[in-house]
Amino acid sequence: MNLTMDRKIRWGIAGLGNIAHKFASDLKGVAQAELVAVASSNMDRAKAFQKEFEGQKAYDSYTDLYHDPEVEVIYIASLNQNHKEMTLATLLAGKGVLCEKPLGLNPEEIKLMVATAQKENCFLMEGLWSRFNPAIQKAKQWIDEGRIGIPRSLYAEFSFYRLNIDNDHRLMDPKKGGGVLLDIGVYPLFLAHLILGEPKNIEAQSLLANTGVDIQTSIILQYDNAQAMLYCGIANQSDNNAKIGGTKGQIVLHGMWHNAQSLELIQEGNSLREELPTQGYGYVSQIEEVNHCIATGKKESDLWTHQNTLDLSQQVARVFQKIHEKKQ
Repeated sequence: MNLTMDRKIRWGIAGLGNIAHKFASDLKGVAQAELVAVASSNMDRAKAFQKEFEGQKAYDSYTDLYHDPEVEVIYIASLNQNHKEMTLATLLAGKGVLCEKPLGLNPEEIKLMVATAQKENCFLMEGLWSRFNPAIQKAKQWIDEGRIGIPRSLYAEFSFYRLNIDNDHRLMDPKKGGGVLLDIGVYPLFLAHLILGEPKNIEAQSLLANTGVDIQTSIILQYDNAQAMLYCGIANQSDNNAKIGGTKGQIVLHGMWHNAQSLELIQEGNSLREELPTQGYGYVSQIEEVNHCIATGKKESDLWTHQNTLDLSQQVARVFQKIHEKKQ
């Protein structure tokens, strides 16, 4: 997205872990953004982060960040279980929010956050960065143009090996919003939601860790005239390709498709491959979308709306219900 704005959008970052480092690195590369302040529960960490990414202020109090009058929008990159509390506090302080996915642990949390954003007249968006990936946007455009005919099948997975982690790791801890469905399964579910919409029926099976969280989950989504086969896990390596098959052809999003750098259109043996590399770590397009919304006074993105976030959360809840049924 090419923006021409006469001022920079003034950002804050709350929660300074690995994802926040990548996000802040990409923020430095966006001309229409500046990092005003960062916050952590540890002042040494906050100051080191501020210095590394050329922020103006460092806080050891999230409340101080929420109420900094120079900050317009805050990127929340804390653990999943903190998203609700931190998002609500930011909105009540009159600031816009980009909260790392999942926005909430369940649809009820998200409904409360959306209602609060609307009441406070503040911008709110879930940080589902894949929605703004240029290759994924191109795939959606090709499908809308009828390039593969009617979509009938979708396969997407997100998996890697991490079973060597301790039980107190966030992925293994149910109190920290752990499990692969909530952490990475939202990506395949997102792609199916974007391309095929709301499923009629959901089937799911999981393998669980001894802590009770899922370490592998397979999902089948049934639509009137299509099916989606989705998988997420931390028990195996994979090329993580995604494929969308239609009546006239197919689209392949190559390796680590959630941050795809290229895609391929295959029709009757003919192949068209388009390279669409992302900038930096892949967050630039998302940052530019938030900047545009803030600059133009929009309270939600047209590309990833509050309703999209809620719909996806409800699908995740339905999958959790199926997994729970299988454990009975």
